[in-house]
Amino acid sequence: EWKWPWRPDQKQLRPRLWSDLLHLVFNGHFLGVILYGLGTALILPGFDNFLKANNLYDVAHRDLAASWPIWVQILVALFVTDFVHWCVHNLLHRVPFLWHFHKTHHSVADGEMDWIVAFRFQWTEVAVYKAIQYLPLAYFGFGYEAVMFHAIFGTLIGHLNHSNLKLDYGPLRYLLNNPRMHIWHHNYDATGRTTVNFGIIFSCWDYIFRTAHVPAQPPRKIGFSDMEGFPTTFFAQTAWPLQQVVPAGAVRTLLGIVIGALLIVAGWMATA
Repeated sequence: EWKWPWRPDQKQLRPRLWSDLLHLVFNGHFLGVILYGLGTALILPGFDNFLKANNLYDVAHRDLAASWPIWVQILVALFVTDFVHWCVHNLLHRVPFLWHFHKTHHSVADGEMDWIVAFRFQWTEVAVYKAIQYLPLAYFGFGYEAVMFHAIFGTLIGHLNHSNLKLDYGPLRYLLNNPRMHIWHHNYDATGRTTVNFGIIFSCWDYIFRTAHVPAQPPRKIGFSDMEGFPTTFFAQTAWPLQQVVPAGAVRTLLGIVIGALLIVAGWMATA
């Protein structure tokens, strides 16, 4: 971005950089560890017990993928989970209730679109995404290598998609998402709920379902119409969606319970 910026007037030390670094640390690292601990220690064993109690354990094919070659596991994990991610991303823009939680990510303003902003998300959205992606992989026996490849490759593509680089990968642009395509997903709209370019890792879903839109030049403006009143700090952005769906007096109490629960789980994992 420093050497070959697509938008040369965009500064490296930009507004809200430190807030986005907090999003990067919390959403990109801390939250993933917490969810992994909850998933492996509580959710998957509980799901096992539910299946056994209802005579469905054999039907669910636990460890189905364990015998597959690792390269098959990697490909299946990438394409299946990314398509599910594409579908969920689509819903986040089309369902008003869900849009409240996704709106934080689209609060990226002109001059802020760079690799660091890729993790500017509301934490509940990240929790849902990671659960949808990784719990089924763990349940069906995908190897550690396949899960790690998906996590690393997906994170790399996510950072690249938001970077200030003029990349589209040539013919591979019809397969892989890229910065020139993804910035149009952040194009300014009166509602913000854009209906194009929902791809995360792969762009092929947008071409298949006719939601691809890639003009030659970047959009003149990104974001949504009421961004002036949207929170600009990590903690305020974290609380904002809850303020839209939970009574005002209960927001702080709910946040305190959630933060306390996360710290308890983190402490339990550290001593387990």
